[in-house]
Amino acid sequence: MALILFATFIVLILIRVPVSMAIGAAVLLSFIAAGFSDSLYVIPLQILEGVNKPSLAAVPFFIMAGNLMNVMGMTDRIFNFANALVGHFKAGLAQVNVLSSMIFAGVSGAAVADCAGLGVIEIRAMTKRGYPRGFSAAITVASAVVGPLIPPSIGLVIYAFLAQQSIERMFLAGLIPGVTVGLSLMLFNRILAVRRDFPTQPKATGRDVLKTARDGFLALVAPGIILGSILGGFVTATEAGVLACLYSIALGSVYGTLNIKNLIQALTDTMMMTSVIMIIIGFSIAMGWLLAIEQVPQQIGEVIFAYTDSQAVFLGILIVFVLLVGCVVEGVPAKLMLVPMLLPVIDQFGIDRVHFGIILQLALLIGIATPPMGIGLYIMVEVGKVSFERVTMAVIPFLIPLLVVLILITYVPELTLWLPNLVLGPDTSILLQ
Repeated sequence: MALILFATFIVLILIRVPVSMAIGAAVLLSFIAAGFSDSLYVIPLQILEGVNKPSLAAVPFFIMAGNLMNVMGMTDRIFNFANALVGHFKAGLAQVNVLSSMIFAGVSGAAVADCAGLGVIEIRAMTKRGYPRGFSAAITVASAVVGPLIPPSIGLVIYAFLAQQSIERMFLAGLIPGVTVGLSLMLFNRILAVRRDFPTQPKATGRDVLKTARDGFLALVAPGIILGSILGGFVTATEAGVLACLYSIALGSVYGTLNIKNLIQALTDTMMMTSVIMIIIGFSIAMGWLLAIEQVPQQIGEVIFAYTDSQAVFLGILIVFVLLVGCVVEGVPAKLMLVPMLLPVIDQFGIDRVHFGIILQLALLIGIATPPMGIGLYIMVEVGKVSFERVTMAVIPFLIPLLVVLILITYVPELTLWLPNLVLGPDTSILLQ
């Protein structure tokens, strides 16, 4: 049954059926194949139950905040500030690209928003200064991986819901790995700059840095306000999403970029993205129910334990498997399929669910920059006006630092768990798993 489910889904994805429809069709066919053809009413019941969860209310608000930041020109101010700070370095605009993504990550929480929003500005600036267009597109999509790791993160909200973990703990767990990914890309840029003749630009004066900081100050402090309000206990994650939207609208009023057209554009993009995500979540809950009935997770655990009982070996198998899945399936649906199936196995191996969530998040994020289905690559084709083949070849070297960091956080769990344990205390829920 599991083979029918995943084979159907992957085949439909490969023939370019929309993800929401592909997962729905795969679930329906699997229900029939499993002998539940007279109980198909379970699917709509599971869909409604799956999306009717308070924790998921945070998702549309964080999507909306990122869209508002994009349409109201906040990305330009973030880019200008990052350019004033590190633009004079070797491969300066490549470093600006990464730093801008790290700052914008604290608002949008979505790699797609980073690619589509900052990507336009970054590629235009880099090609204008003489950087190869393929390289510009490649570093843009690679740096977008940072977005869904540094809080707030839509992907981590969804994982927290699936794994029954605290959203606050997941946000804190993603902070150090997210910064580590950003720093690794900046180091890799520096190494490339030694071997390649990248354009340079004059160092910004202290006055220029202060000016760009002042111009973008309100946008730059948004991540601190959002995360600080959650960790301070002033708001829940959902309320923080509302706060992020209100703050973005207030910024638009202050900077004079708030108008009906921009607001309608942000609302339209948010409704489209949210509806697709919620449909996928609903179908995935039905799929999880079917997998549980058929005891697929237990069977997978038995097969794995038959070959190894080593946690280190299992983690190695896990990251290879998730990377392969990420190459053909987008992050949200992949997570919704894999988490219910793998959680019982993770618990058997004694792996912390928060640690597993960050491993899964980064491994699937690498998929946005990996052919054949990497959505970031297709966005770069449109945004950067560059061929798919060209951006694919250019992005391959940037997978090296991303994979190194993935291996590092997989085998050094303290990078993930130290900060949440420090701020929130040890996770006592692991005793109940």
